[in-house]
Amino acid sequence: MINAVGREIPDEILKRYGKEGFMGSCYRDNKPYKKASVSSHGMLDPNRKKVVSSIKEALEKCGAHDGMVFSFHHHFRDGDYIVNMVMEAAAEMGLKDLTVCASSLGAAHRVVAELIEKGIVTGIQTSGIRDKIGEAVSYGKLKTPAIIRSHGGRVRAIEEGDVHIDIAFIGAPTADEYGNLRAIGGKSDCGVLSYSVVDAKYADYTVAITDTLVPFPNFPPSISMTDVDFVCVVDEIGNPDKIASNVIRMTQDVRELKMAEDCAKVMAATPYFRDGFSFQTGGGGASLAVTRFLEPLMSERDIKMSFAIGGITRPMCELMEKGFIRTIVDAQCFDKTAIESISKDPRHYEISTSEYANPLNKGAFVNKLDFVILGALEIDKEFNVNVTTGSDGVLRGAPGGHPDTAAGSKCSIIVAPLIRSRIPTVVDRVVNVTTPGEAVDVLVTDYGIAVNPRRQDLIEYLTKAKLPVVKIQELLDMAKSIAGEPEPIKFEDEIVGIIEGRDGTIMDVVRRVKPQTTIHEIL
Repeated sequence: MINAVGREIPDEILKRYGKEGFMGSCYRDNKPYKKASVSSHGMLDPNRKKVVSSIKEALEKCGAHDGMVFSFHHHFRDGDYIVNMVMEAAAEMGLKDLTVCASSLGAAHRVVAELIEKGIVTGIQTSGIRDKIGEAVSYGKLKTPAIIRSHGGRVRAIEEGDVHIDIAFIGAPTADEYGNLRAIGGKSDCGVLSYSVVDAKYADYTVAITDTLVPFPNFPPSISMTDVDFVCVVDEIGNPDKIASNVIRMTQDVRELKMAEDCAKVMAATPYFRDGFSFQTGGGGASLAVTRFLEPLMSERDIKMSFAIGGITRPMCELMEKGFIRTIVDAQCFDKTAIESISKDPRHYEISTSEYANPLNKGAFVNKLDFVILGALEIDKEFNVNVTTGSDGVLRGAPGGHPDTAAGSKCSIIVAPLIRSRIPTVVDRVVNVTTPGEAVDVLVTDYGIAVNPRRQDLIEYLTKAKLPVVKIQELLDMAKSIAGEPEPIKFEDEIVGIIEGRDGTIMDVVRRVKPQTTIHEIL
């Protein structure tokens, strides 16, 4: 079938997974559904201990066997040690046919790529899929298609039973002997444990892995002892210095700073930029830099932000310290300043990923967003955005909260250079659709600002503000005149990945890349 973004989804895929093709961002609004039932194990014996001596012992006590689904969070980002630790222990025990259900996977998890090659890991369900894992999947090494979801879509999938977690492994900066977990107070703090809240509640077993065991009770917990079966103490769970990866960087690039400034001007030109507005920015240099340009505009108009949300960074915390933000609601800390802020400032709150972006709960924060600033690997003339595959077709990105926030916000702004490393960002047709064009309002580039024709109101506001508004076709023509026509990617017929819409419908499929395709690293 041809779905609502014009992508052909094979009937065999729809039938195998019991899915529909993407029908629109609000297709499942107010439709009833049943949540998955949960298998649990009561703790009636007050003398039974939860602390185990090793990950191997935890696996044994959870009855680990072939074919299981293990889940993980990525709050340590490139500094994570947990995934490799667990998967190496599972491999040493001879386990195979395992599925890794992680909130994201990246450069820190190359062990998973090796286990894919060996046939030990045969399934991946994730948001981010980068580095060697992305290459392994793109070249057809994974036995089953990788399932790629947004952050909100992952919570929905777990709650709806699309994926059943056998064992959830939660890296916790601090834990007590009964399993109250916090993301602060230890030697490997990550600020929040938002991604793991749903895992702890829906997994058959939950294993906390910590490097700092503290006295009971470890309160207030991010994850309660009522959802934790075992606690394992190891030497190190992660390196917080690597939370701020290259993806999450504070730019000094003149071009990116100019685009960030233009994003702030776009915001200021709309009626949503008023006292009490709400805001999120995604990863990427230009996206994160927008926060720096908000302060003078807010000061000039004497307005405050009601709440900031999402991956939180130092500039956002500094704005709150200066009185420009009333509340920060945090589902992921992107740097050490954010981690310190949430541990000390009572206006800085931890929320679960369901509260952040689950499309099928009864109200997520993304639906109350006025503005979101997001990046893109590619955007096409229909405003469809790709943040999942590179221009070579290789998996090297992550939906993250991109589709969730774009669909929920009043004004979604994509910021990206027209050309990146001699590769056009604005294209006729994106390699894969991550976020549908219907949810994208504005594109800010270094060659002009394009507004989705669906938003005639924004065209009027931005034109009145004398911003450099152009049609997206003009940007596309400029990109072609500078970089030429991109070489077509050579794909095999085999489907190696499935990109789900946030509601569980199928947005697109990822096909196997032919070995002779040249890999262009997207910086």
